[in-house]
Amino acid sequence: MVGSSQVPLLLRAARGEKLDRPPVWMMRQAGRYMKAYRDLREKYPSFRERSEIPEVAVEVSLQPWRAFRPDGVILFSDIVTPLPGMGIGMDIAEGKGPIIDNPIRTQAQVDALRTLEPDESLPFIRTILQALRDEVKNESTVLGFVGAPWTLAAYAVEGKGSKTYSVIKNMAFTEPALLHDFLGKLADSIAIYVRHQIDCGAQVVQMFDSWAGQLSPQDYETFALPYQKRVFEQVRQTHPETPLILLISGSAGLLERMKMAEPDIISVDWTVDMADARRRLGADMKVQGNLDPGVLYGSHSFIRDRILDTIRKAGHQGHILNLGHGVLKDTPEDNVRFFFETAKQADELLAVHA
Repeated sequence: MVGSSQVPLLLRAARGEKLDRPPVWMMRQAGRYMKAYRDLREKYPSFRERSEIPEVAVEVSLQPWRAFRPDGVILFSDIVTPLPGMGIGMDIAEGKGPIIDNPIRTQAQVDALRTLEPDESLPFIRTILQALRDEVKNESTVLGFVGAPWTLAAYAVEGKGSKTYSVIKNMAFTEPALLHDFLGKLADSIAIYVRHQIDCGAQVVQMFDSWAGQLSPQDYETFALPYQKRVFEQVRQTHPETPLILLISGSAGLLERMKMAEPDIISVDWTVDMADARRRLGADMKVQGNLDPGVLYGSHSFIRDRILDTIRKAGHQGHILNLGHGVLKDTPEDNVRFFFETAKQADELLAVHA
């Protein structure tokens, strides 16, 4: 058995060890707020180029690692990346997000979908994840990520981002059998994709159900929860030791229901106090989060105080420090640096500011 000193901090926290400080990483830590990323984007203007050309995606993934040494290094990709491998054509428009070529609206389209074969349709994933593991070794944890069935279905049915989700809700409430069939196929392919990422080097995988917070609780239990759970159950059949994180945007009203999906870790956003989240989820559930990304616009003392407040409320066991969602594109890069530096000194700072 590998000694705990050889196991990266984030992986130890994800397994429930009591630690002197929480591990820290940031969603979207590789991105537009970094000058290095903006410079590279000029050479590779297409998001798909940046995420699917292995040497470029590796470089982007490692930019924050080299700058800030976070405890987690996440694959640079997008949640819709596997859709073409299922037969759903898409592109990612700069500043606009995914655009689906032929939105899914009929049973015939669902019947025509293929089961994902990652090495065939996503050959770059193996190269990227293996390179990240080789680079960071045991100094950091390599994270993979996927989109959840409901959110991927929403993109595929709506055809693009949405504010009302009217097309997929129309399908959900008038043709539920069609949507359930589609969600099931997505769940099975996503589970294959998670297992593939683990086989390629991911040590923890986060599933983003970004749009599930737009569902009422009863509809979440019908259209999102069963398929989240289906993914997790299939992954655990082959990779029971790999921690799985579940994130939903705007999840304050769904925390207890998220636990029913049986993730190892729930990512908590800033719309709920961390102490309340801990109380609602119970001591057995590990958590991630949950600073408002807007905090990083504040002064260094303000950022420090918010970090320490979150850590106090989360406790020293089963907590991964993060934002409640991705770092914003106009965040001062120096404030991100300060966030990481402060988080790594949390044990000393808590003693001083007790």
